[in-house]
Amino acid sequence: MTELIELGKKAKAAEKELRRCGVKKETALLAAGKALLLEQKKILSQNEEDLKAAEETGMGKAMLDRLRLTPQRLEEMAKAVEEVAKAQDPVGRVLSGETRPNGLQIRKITVPLGVIGIIFEARPNVTSDAAALCLKAGNAVILRGGKEAIRSNRAIVSVMREAVEKAGLPADCIQLVEDTSRESARALMELTGYLDVLIPRGGAGLIRTVMENAKVPVIETGVGNCHIYVDRDADLPMAAQIVFNAKTSRPSVCNAAETLLVHQDIAKEALPLIASRLSEKQVEIRADARALPLIPGSIPAGEEDWETEFLDYILAVKVVDSLEEAVSHIARYSTGHSECIVTKSLESAETFTASVDSAAVYVNASTRFTDGGQFGLGAEIGISTQKLHARGPMGLNELVSYQYVIIGNGQVR
Repeated sequence: MTELIELGKKAKAAEKELRRCGVKKETALLAAGKALLLEQKKILSQNEEDLKAAEETGMGKAMLDRLRLTPQRLEEMAKAVEEVAKAQDPVGRVLSGETRPNGLQIRKITVPLGVIGIIFEARPNVTSDAAALCLKAGNAVILRGGKEAIRSNRAIVSVMREAVEKAGLPADCIQLVEDTSRESARALMELTGYLDVLIPRGGAGLIRTVMENAKVPVIETGVGNCHIYVDRDADLPMAAQIVFNAKTSRPSVCNAAETLLVHQDIAKEALPLIASRLSEKQVEIRADARALPLIPGSIPAGEEDWETEFLDYILAVKVVDSLEEAVSHIARYSTGHSECIVTKSLESAETFTASVDSAAVYVNASTRFTDGGQFGLGAEIGISTQKLHARGPMGLNELVSYQYVIIGNGQVR
């Protein structure tokens, strides 16, 4: 598409300028954070229009929550941008260095990735987070959000572009694809020559489409079929609290728990206790044959329930014979995001963490902590569920690459 090629050209030009901006990046982002608050009325008004349209199309409660902005959420977005602004610049760090026997000085130094494309769904906070992180790491960004949030995204990007331009940076370091058709998404996936990397952030369908169709390098993020395993030696009140938090505190996000596995030895006591807590939020429980009679009101689980990222007040529940069976179930159905064991046994905890191959593995803590801010990284671009080039919460240090700088005094080979 011609529009995407033009955005790509502008992004490439802006990226070249960003490489030389240094301290201006902090100044620009501080200005952008303040502008989000100053233009609060405009942004919230546009978000209200998005919400009305989404409700008319029958969007579910959990997804509406992802789309909704409030004064508090907008304040959190602005704060996140300002925190990124004040963070240590990830560009120009010397990762290693040595002087070779021939006198060559070789240094490995961090540099921006270049131009980053972000495809995401109905979460307007991703717009400001992604823009801030990419800019701080010296990258230009092309954002392509979902149609449900187009008004909100347009307002946020407009405010941030104006702020960074007033601070002396090119406005085109932040760009938005305003065409929300499937064709524009496909064109972005094929924007070779302009995009250095593409990061999808959203549900399983979006991630799969990007991974299968992109012609540019992709970092896979976001799909979170997260598990909690309650071991035979678990503290049951603790387990109930962890499951309740991981499932209900914000079910529409990728670090929410989707499957609960409970050891058979404690299932009769644990499941009614956990189900009672979940009933406070009217969580629908889809249970296997052994869990079903222990949870009043539950419905039978099907094979597809073990594979599903519900992103809703729904939880799949299974009774397992052993820790080994829990690990095997996770290995089969996990998306490599976040898994948790609740146990008082050090041996069980060590076996679980050594056996489960996910980006984040928890012992006695909610999966909801898989988040850049909670890990001390500040805002995040997403949660990588692959192993190259980043894994887990992706902050500033995951948005740079490196190059070798070699200094000589006339050496030839």
